[in-house]
Amino acid sequence: MIELAPLAWAALGLAAVTIGISKTALPGGSILAIALFATVLPARTSTAAMLLLLIVGDVFALITYRRHAHWPTLLRLAPAVLAGLLAGFAFLAIAGDGIVRRAIGVILLAMIAITLWRRWRQNRAADAVTPAPGGIVLSGVYGTLGGFTTMVANAGGPVMSMYFLATRTPVQVFLGTSAWFFAIINLVKIPFLAGLGLFDGHVLLMDAVLAPLVVLGALGGIRLARRMNQVLFDRIVIVLTIAGAVYLLV
Repeated sequence: MIELAPLAWAALGLAAVTIGISKTALPGGSILAIALFATVLPARTSTAAMLLLLIVGDVFALITYRRHAHWPTLLRLAPAVLAGLLAGFAFLAIAGDGIVRRAIGVILLAMIAITLWRRWRQNRAADAVTPAPGGIVLSGVYGTLGGFTTMVANAGGPVMSMYFLATRTPVQVFLGTSAWFFAIINLVKIPFLAGLGLFDGHVLLMDAVLAPLVVLGALGGIRLARRMNQVLFDRIVIVLTIAGAVYLLV
């Protein structure tokens, strides 16, 4: 696996930088890294390789935003996320790569449509000033899908981004809650993927080469986040999520 073409290594390097940026500035941006890894590596292998790099990015996200997390939101999501993780593990064990990618693409597009519809209704009701509460049904649906997609393809970021956008979470709280959410979830996923035999020596060596690029991306993302306003942030997340969903479908 280490004997990849230079162009393939360049794609993985770009993906590693993107992972770092997504952890500290653009949560939905990790979908680009997912696409690049899935293009260069087999889908199941790419899931394992990306997970370890995502954990490197989680460290910087926690250092930067750990104090901004909204813990009631995390606790409300926990049961549904656990159910989604278990369903995703079962699906990953039996489904082919093509089925996995297309299922995630459909889910992402559906979440985008629902989120935009909810926000349109809230704007018409003149309720755009304060964050919309995340009800049990909303957190259950997004939590289950977030757990499922993060297990099968590390694609839970866009789903959870749609949840935080649907509840109109401010940027700093968005980033802080996401940081703790994925730091915990990614650690939980390790024994599941290890049980499938996906962490071999080649994957570990490749990640050791790419990890410094994740660090560079994370540091750059911290600077980027300080200059970004809420409207621009929301639009970038939505655009990146749509692009990633379309890629997974085709």
